[in-house]
Parts: sequence; C-alpha cells; structure tokens
Amino acid sequence: MPCRQLYDQTSSTFSYLLWDAPTREAVLIDAVFERHGRDRALIRELDLKLVAVLDTHCHADHVTGAWLMKQALGVRIGVSAAYQASNVDLPLAAGDSIAFGAQALEVRATPGHTAGCLSFVTRDRRAVFTGDALLVRGAGRTDFQQGDAGLLFRSIREQLFTLPEDCVVYPAHDYEGRQLSTIGEERRHNPRIGGGAREEDFVGYMRNLGLPHPKQMAMAVPANLRAGRPEHEPDQQHGDWGPVIATYAGVPQIGAEWVASHRGQVQLVDVRSPAEFDGELGHLKGSALVPLDDLRHRSAEVSHDSPVVVICQTGKRSALGALILHKAGFARVANLEGGMLRWRELGLPS
Repeated sequence: MPCRQLYDQTSSTFSYLLWDAPTREAVLIDAVFERHGRDRALIRELDLKLVAVLDTHCHADHVTGAWLMKQALGVRIGVSAAYQASNVDLPLAAGDSIAFGAQALEVRATPGHTAGCLSFVTRDRRAVFTGDALLVRGAGRTDFQQGDAGLLFRSIREQLFTLPEDCVVYPAHDYEGRQLSTIGEERRHNPRIGGGAREEDFVGYMRNLGLPHPKQMAMAVPANLRAGRPEHEPDQQHGDWGPVIATYAGVPQIGAEWVASHRGQVQLVDVRSPAEFDGELGHLKGSALVPLDDLRHRSAEVSHDSPVVVICQTGKRSALGALILHKAGFARVANLEGGMLRWRELGLPS
C-alpha cells in the first residue's frame, strides 16, 4: 500500500497519507493544521480521493488539520470515542475498521499516553501507526491528559508487541530525525520497554522524565476536542484575488485562462532573458521584463498595489520568481502555470 510520511518541523509531528492504488481512495493520519495547504496539494497532485482524516489521539503539541480537510474535501473525521470530541464523524473504538478502497486499517486501543490513544494496523499487518504510544526507541509521556504509565506498558506489550517482528512502526513524533522502526527492533532495543523490561522498570523510567509541558498545550487540547474547528469561524475575506493553488512544493500558481480574462487586474512580470522576451513565443502585452537573475535586487520596481503574476517559458523559472517575490513581502503573487508554452497551447493572445 502506498504511503507518504510527512513532517511538521515546529511540532516534530509525522503525518501519514495512505491510499489504495486501484481506487485512489485515501486516508490521512495525524494531520497538522498549519500544513493543510501542503497536504491538500499533495492529495491533488497524486489524484487521490481522501475519504477520512484520523487522529491517533488528542494531541497536546499541535492542532489537528482534520476540520480544515473536512471543510475542503468533505471527508469524515475519526478519533477515539473516549474523548467525546465534537465535530467527529467516526467515534472509534478497539476492533473498528476504516476502509478505503480495497484497503482497511484495524483500530487498536493503546491508552496510556492519554486515555484515548489508538493505533492503526494495516490489513496485512505489515505496518502500524502508533501515535504517541510507541515511539522509535521511546514511548509517549504519561504525565498529563489521564496518562498512566502502567496502562501504557500493557498497551504496548499486548497490542503492539504482539504484531509480527517485521511490522513497520510509524510513530506520530520523533525529535532526533528517526523516521520509522520495526516491532522486532523495539522489542529488543527500546530502552524504556524493550528487552526484559518489567512494568515497574517502565513506570519508574516514565515517572522521572522531567519534561516541560508542550508550549501549545493550553490551546491545542481544547481545539483538538473540537476536531480542530476554530473557536471563532474566520470570515470569508481570505484575501483571495484569484484561483491561486499552492503546489506540494509550496509554489503559488494560477491558470492561464484566468489570467487571460483578468489581465487588467494584475501586474505581469516576465523573468526570461531579453532575447526570449522578444523571441518565438513572444510576450504578454503590458508585461514588465525583469530577468530572474536581477529579480532580487529589482523587486522594488514591482508594485504592491495589485497582484503579481510571474511568467517564463515553462513555469519553472517563474515558480522561483514567485517565491522570491513572496519572500520579499509580496502577499499577492502567483506563478503562471505552464508558462508561455501553456499560453500558446491554449491559443491565448500574446
């Protein structure tokens, strides 16, 4: 089953996008609110149909992106029924199954880090998404949100360590750059619970971690009990000036057809060389020529008064141009998708 491991550097959170190849149906595990644009772009670029967003637990270090994804794509939200969270479509419990295409995830209750932690096991038992229950060479802290070290010990031993040795462990967090492990590795080498560790060893270890509480805890936990829905809905004035779509690489792009019908409302900045500007493909009337090599030190020539569309031959150099202008403080900027080649293919006037 195809899987993409995504990362949020601020909270050291891993999110996982899984899908069924024949049907393109997908699920997203442990989405992060601030990474919604990135995740939605990847779903679009991979031509997937997202059917559910799942959270392994009520996170204390970030706000889930579940509500944003439901608003955007109409997906179902799943989290443990133990939390009694609002805005949830799938209140999950041990033994439940989440189907997507021909694939499915088995729900296993693995409480201890919090009272409602879940792990998701693939149908073939080749992979498990452990949330904060079992980490790579670690385990989730147990000193808040009804945490219980003894309960976590039993959850890991009875629900996770009973999986096959080669079952891949995908955790919700890692703070040392470790991406994954296996059940066999953790059984043998996990310093908290591996080898011959007994419950009293594990409990003593967990009680003496001495960690500060997560910085976003006071804000994140209430938000996640609403499935990430903002307490006050934002107004609809998003500052959108056109149908701009961010790619998975973070490039804001806009289609040629829209630009052709709104040319009087935007500034056109062509970042090709002078020879290309006057060459075979021509250029768009009213566009300003600022070659990419010069754009950083000539950005002051571009006005902030109206949105900016950046242009080149294929949309590759202009993608970098759009990012350069964005970093220079231009909030309304986009790359012309496909560049002048796409413009010509569509038969638009140049």
